[in-house]
Amino acid sequence: MLPNMLRFCFTTLCASKASPIPLSVSVSKAILKPTRVRSQMASFSSSSFSSSKLLFRQLFEKESSTYTYLLADASHPERPALLIDPVDKTVDRDVLLIEQLGLKLVYALNTHVHADHVTGTGLLKSKVPGVKSVISKASGATADLYLEPGDKVHFGDFFLEVRATPGHTKGCVTYVTGDAPDQPQPRMAFTGDAVLIRGCGRTDFQGGSSEQLYKSIHTQICTLPKNTLIYPAHDYRGFTVSTVGEEMEHNPRLTKDEEKFKNIMANLNLPYPKMIDIAVPANMVCGIQSNQ
Repeated sequence: MLPNMLRFCFTTLCASKASPIPLSVSVSKAILKPTRVRSQMASFSSSSFSSSKLLFRQLFEKESSTYTYLLADASHPERPALLIDPVDKTVDRDVLLIEQLGLKLVYALNTHVHADHVTGTGLLKSKVPGVKSVISKASGATADLYLEPGDKVHFGDFFLEVRATPGHTKGCVTYVTGDAPDQPQPRMAFTGDAVLIRGCGRTDFQGGSSEQLYKSIHTQICTLPKNTLIYPAHDYRGFTVSTVGEEMEHNPRLTKDEEKFKNIMANLNLPYPKMIDIAVPANMVCGIQSNQ
């Protein structure tokens, strides 16, 4: 094995729908002095964590009100990084930030097949050599790597757990920072559209189900520690972060029983998403733009 390489590991991942692909190379560690890292959007720093090595940025795309999240192991020699829910319109911004911070982008993850914007994973693959697009196997979308419940996405000494949270779409997943002493504390949950701050994703298209969403949220997200930080894929009112405890107490939908929740979701009367006819076909191939 080559020395000083990263260890990137997916558990039970496959590079195609037909065959699994093991991803494993050796690890080299370095100890750096702790640094204080501030989110660009949310007012907390890495001093809140048990480990100060995690570099975290919350980025915003205003047209679709989408949050993109950048996470990296800042003390690892290779400074490996991943992006969650990148947007095509802000890829140049994200790539520039990654270069300025001296990071190596290895994964571009989506929480689901979005209907309101085109994912940036395709453009990232064309601009950043070696980056892999990642999405849940249940989504049915094409990507370099497919995730299933219980998988772990490793970047340096950190990892994200994969939790299946279908209901908004059939392939939604939530990424949660690891449950281990050397992982960030409090934990962080990147919920996509499953849980929004004081809301949740709609369930009236793309195989959505209000019954399934209710069960997903209450079994996979509400069971996390109450101080777990919630970072959604979107916000339309200026909120940047919440916690599991806050949403269990104040979310006007999640505080209802299942029947009331299903009734609320059945009567939202939301307009047809204006980007869905463009975004969904593009995102089913992870935003691989045509040369034409």
